[in-house]
Amino acid sequence: MKKLLSAKPKKKCCRSKPRCKKCPLVLHKVQKAAHNGMRGKDLEKVYKLARKT
Repeated sequence: MKKLLSAKPKKKCCRSKPRCKKCPLVLHKVQKAAHNGMRGKDLEKVYKLARKT
């Protein structure tokens, strides 16, 4: 999960389904969850859910 927190997002979201691993929206949701105190498997769940939306 450290890779996700330090990953640099793409310039623009392509809005494909499932969303890319470096999609700005996905990384923003993961970073927001990490800032709110989520760690480990909970953070992975946020990541998987963000890619589905």
